[in-house]
Amino acid sequence: MKKPVFIEIAYQDPAKLFAPHANTPFAVFLDSSRNDSEQGRYSYIGLDPIKTFTSSKNIFSQLKKALSDFTFESHEGLAPFQGGLMGYFGYELLHQIEDLPRKDKDHFATPDVALGLYDCVAAFDHHEGKAWVFSLSGLKRAQELVERLTQPQLEPPLKGVCLNWSSDFTKESYVASVQKVIDYIHAGDIFQANLTQRFSADLPEGFAPYALYQKLRAINPAPFAAYLNFEGFSLASSSPERFLQTNGSHVETCPIKGTRPRSLEAKADQANAHELRNSEKDRAENTMIVDLLRNDISKVCKPHSVDVPELCEVHSFASVHHLVSTVTGELQEGFDSIDLLKASFPGGSITGAPKVRAMEIISELEPCARGPYCGAIGYIGGDGTMDTNIVIRTLVFKGGQVCAQVGGGIVSDSQPNAEYQETLDKAQALFDAFEKDMTA
Repeated sequence: MKKPVFIEIAYQDPAKLFAPHANTPFAVFLDSSRNDSEQGRYSYIGLDPIKTFTSSKNIFSQLKKALSDFTFESHEGLAPFQGGLMGYFGYELLHQIEDLPRKDKDHFATPDVALGLYDCVAAFDHHEGKAWVFSLSGLKRAQELVERLTQPQLEPPLKGVCLNWSSDFTKESYVASVQKVIDYIHAGDIFQANLTQRFSADLPEGFAPYALYQKLRAINPAPFAAYLNFEGFSLASSSPERFLQTNGSHVETCPIKGTRPRSLEAKADQANAHELRNSEKDRAENTMIVDLLRNDISKVCKPHSVDVPELCEVHSFASVHHLVSTVTGELQEGFDSIDLLKASFPGGSITGAPKVRAMEIISELEPCARGPYCGAIGYIGGDGTMDTNIVIRTLVFKGGQVCAQVGGGIVSDSQPNAEYQETLDKAQALFDAFEKDMTA
């Protein structure tokens, strides 16, 4: 089986190397901007894919076929992604998996999927301070990408702007919808559901989305951040949550449920973390999603291989504390990363339990389609590797506007006003990125 050729290059900040190409169609930057953990070790840049996918029709079989023609054996000891698919899977792909009513209202309408097949990628190891360009199309193709990445560019200083954000919910209607979810729980329909609201705003003329992303990654660094530019729209994500990772055999998913804001005052910050760690409500909410994900990955994992090595641990990020768990398993023979994605999509942490009924209620209560939000961004390699995030803390730029969607899990003892406030806490880091100045 073939292996990609590779060239080791000088390690530099990939955000600066990507900057000159940020407006190129299907330019993808998977960015571990919070690289102080194993989850945030690698970043990747992909330009000029040899094939693109923007239609959701038969998408899983399309991707299986594309990767079957693109299989290779990776180089051990280097970055785990050395070529394959990169991009996003939108939440609405659920309609390829479950027979649920489709909500078509969405003035930010974007494709249900936007992926490129990249025969040549640049990879950056932040722990070792090393970088490579991998190519499955020969040395010349690798050298071309090396040359394109030799002129790092600083984005110009971006002055803060105060946007006039509006939501597709009023506070009263969001609180009322939370109460409806609680009523469904008391009626026995579900145990929990994730309810979200979308904020949107007009952008100043000439606004540079990638410059904004540079601010976002500085203010709210995240292990699963990304900037993706497609035809007519772009995404800037600072997601803290891994959805699915596999090396072709071992599987890991890391659901987040439970949030408290950070504080600049150390004692208050510690108190918030302590409160989250000992919250029966948040632990119950997290544990329910762990059970859901155990069930999802069990569809394609070996019997008795699914385990929970980490349950309800507090992880602290720039703007919030989160309660995080880890679920692992081993893929059965005959199943691959595409099967794993289909078995688990969309993620349980942003749907609810039981998943299908929760998604029906989400469709009933939320005013518009979610688009890329609550889907997955990441890569699927031609060697069977996959790593994807849950698309939260994400901005969509299109047609001179921007939108940001935020939400939270609702359980039986949720307090509607507190749930509304939690969405504001989560949105604030995104709003701050627009309002703060960025120096050169």
